[in-house]
Amino acid sequence: MKKWFAVLCTLFLLTACGANDNNDSSNNQKDELKKVTFVLDWTPNTNHTGLYVAREKGFFAEEGLDVDIIMPGDAGADQLVASGKANFGISYQEGITQARVQGVPLVSVAAVIQHNTSGFASPADKNITAPKDFEGKTYGGWGSPVEESVINSLMKLEGADVEKVSIVNIGDSDFFTAVQRDVDFTWIYYGWTGVEAELRGEEINMIYPTDYTEKLDYYTPVIATNEKMIADDPETVQAFVKAAAKGYEFAIENPSDAADILLKAAPDLDEELVKASQEWLSPRYQDDAAQWGEQKLSVWENYAEWMYDNKLLDQPLEAEKAFTNDFLPTKENK
Repeated sequence: MKKWFAVLCTLFLLTACGANDNNDSSNNQKDELKKVTFVLDWTPNTNHTGLYVAREKGFFAEEGLDVDIIMPGDAGADQLVASGKANFGISYQEGITQARVQGVPLVSVAAVIQHNTSGFASPADKNITAPKDFEGKTYGGWGSPVEESVINSLMKLEGADVEKVSIVNIGDSDFFTAVQRDVDFTWIYYGWTGVEAELRGEEINMIYPTDYTEKLDYYTPVIATNEKMIADDPETVQAFVKAAAKGYEFAIENPSDAADILLKAAPDLDEELVKASQEWLSPRYQDDAAQWGEQKLSVWENYAEWMYDNKLLDQPLEAEKAFTNDFLPTKENK
């Protein structure tokens, strides 16, 4: 969490890009749009489909925006958004919670997926079907303290001992390679890696934290901006969220067409995987919420309380300041 102290010292707004000198009428029209930068958390995938739909279908342009979707690079999406080097980005409830406790003013403006679809995955032949089965096994993660805390919390519920789990950092290693070579189980998003396992015909066991406690049913991922953007330019925030909502609503209703748009933007992706993942994920974007993007105070409070109880936060979170539903489109402004 020390990284956030450096971010505090570098907060500044992204400067506007210069005008395009091209005389083509379509380029001139584009130059009239407000340039906005959106940074992904990872390579393009079906978590991001609604954004590409909003760009391709002209939803951002309808709201007066020219949105550049970029990769995070070494700095990471949260740092770029917090410093103002990007206007918006993909984040996670966990990251925003930790950032805000450190004084970094990130704010979630929409939940991309309504419920946590991640969990611990392992090849079926390893017989890991419950948290107690983690004993004697090796977990491969990305080096976050949250991982051990979640594993420990689940194992405690079954009287198991986290000290009997070997936890190693495998970074961004491929799940299928890692579980065949280095580790027994790891943490995945089912909507991508789980669906890929189905396509490969590889049977896996999934242990979802949400099956054991509602406190781990948090928003992952979310769309984030910073407090300065909200205070200085709420009209742009409103316009961006409105267009993004249209994009995700299109993806909910038209998963195949939405997948085609994502593939057009990222042609190196596996077409079969994108199509299957989109079919699986599209109904889960909104799920049981009244509208796409909606967030509940209780979800933010529950997870922050869990993090604080597990000593992952130095102090309690002011949850009501970590997110807002104010920019979601109402029936009147859709």
